Amino acid sequence: MIVSLEFNREIADRAVVERAVRVTSRPAVEIRPHWFGRSRLDFRPEDYWKPGTQVTVDLRLRDVEGAPGVYGLQHKTFSFTVGRGQVSVVDAARHTMEVRRDGETLATVPVTAGAPETTTYNGKMVVTEMLDVTRMNGATVGFKKRDGKGEYDIPDVPHAMRLTDSGTFLHGNYWADHTVFGRANVSHGCIGLRDVKGGGSDTPAGWFFDRSLVGDVVEVVNSNDKEVAPDNGLGGWNMGWNAWKAGSAVK
Repeated sequence: MIVSLEFNREIADRAVVERAVRVTSRPAVEIRPHWFGRSRLDFRPEDYWKPGTQVTVDLRLRDVEGAPGVYGLQHKTFSFTVGRGQVSVVDAARHTMEVRRDGETLATVPVTAGAPETTTYNGKMVVTEMLDVTRMNGATVGFKKRDGKGEYDIPDVPHAMRLTDSGTFLHGNYWADHTVFGRANVSHGCIGLRDVKGGGSDTPAGWFFDRSLVGDVVEVVNSNDKEVAPDNGLGGWNMGWNAWKAGSAVK
């Protein structure tokens, strides 16, 4: 998890706001801030947190003037503990996902990624939301027919895990022909794992969902698409360390 703060007002004095936020860890590691525009401030170390790391976020924003006449309200501290290290690598060309935990391969799962006209982003993406079932309507993410309706509208997508703010998910798929998994890319940009209607615990999608946590990394390689933007979800891991540090407002 990258620590990401989204402000509901544009920040004019980013340096003073940045100084009012402190992110520390045990064991200690260098953690640096990066601004995306004037309303989002993210913090991360150079590499992924080590499993078991305790991260503490200290917000001292009350009465801090972030813009003329605009003052912060929050004055609180919260912490979270990093779980085991799980990084799953989706190879869009091979139609596979290798699930790695703490450096060891748990399984290689057949997948379907984005079709040639609707490819999946390359790069590192972080699971930010896990839903047992959700509705997916193509119209909400720009896939519309001439009548304005979505190219797809599936009310009961099982085992859905959000990877980007723009709508990339890794999810169960029960409607595609089972022969596509591991053989072809047919999705609208998401990563699909074989599933059954209602979501099955003994399917590839159910197996992966049950072994995943918010904060896990899914990395896509060999897709005919660009790298995911660092501010699309928690995509900041795709930015080099020097470029990341250059995004601080405190010089």
